Amino acid sequence: MGWLKETFNTEKPIIAMCHFRALVGDPLYQSDSDSSMERVVELARKDMLALQNGGVDAIMFSNEFSLPYFTKVEQITPVCMARVIGEIKSDLRIPFGVNVLWDPIASLDLAAATGAKFIREIISGVYASDFGMWDTDVGKTARHRLRLGAENVKMLFNIVPEAARYMGDRTVEDIAKTTEFNCLPDAICVSGLTAGMETDMQIIKRVKDAVKRMPIFCNTGVRADNVESQLSIADGAVVGTTFKVDGKFENYIDERRVAEFMKVVRAFRAN
Repeated sequence: MGWLKETFNTEKPIIAMCHFRALVGDPLYQSDSDSSMERVVELARKDMLALQNGGVDAIMFSNEFSLPYFTKVEQITPVCMARVIGEIKSDLRIPFGVNVLWDPIASLDLAAATGAKFIREIISGVYASDFGMWDTDVGKTARHRLRLGAENVKMLFNIVPEAARYMGDRTVEDIAKTTEFNCLPDAICVSGLTAGMETDMQIIKRVKDAVKRMPIFCNTGVRADNVESQLSIADGAVVGTTFKVDGKFENYIDERRVAEFMKVVRAFRAN
């Protein structure tokens, strides 16, 4: 677990989500007469600066508004994301990662092109999901990372994907154990049902007890009023919706909410 401190310069890191607005080719982009890549860049810059100024430990850029998602994206999506990151990266002073929903190969490509430190994705398992049958190829993904020369890009495996159910009658502990042994993740993420939905603390504890060598991240639903209890078990958290105005997914980042949240986190770490 030593890579956490090395990458994030702290214990119990908070990775904040910077959700890009809909990109070229996305239904929400096409349906909005005000859409332009220039607007996407400027909104991403504002959200990124609000997160950074609010004191988070790292930022993860994702195409969260590319609804409905692909499990293998069209080329235009990571191309657009690379443009956005390239234009705002000069203002970034903290580590960052990327997440091209829901495509680990594209996520690794984007990480290699932009200098991201980590990706988070559905990298192993087979699921029935809102996006159809969701299959993965962890062996291909691991080898692709090596072919890119991106072996230092950490891979965070989400083993409880949102809007999906594991195909097979297996407990989350069994999935965590075999993922750790067979798939060589750098960390494991545990989620709620959808973005912003609180992750069940009992599930986090069961995964934490089952996995001994990998950091465990709480992946959804962390708020100022539950972050201490979540971090008392998890090794870190990925946080998105609670940082937005009124805590609503569709809104922009509220720097005041970020600062208040991180004040609670710093007090927890100090104790």
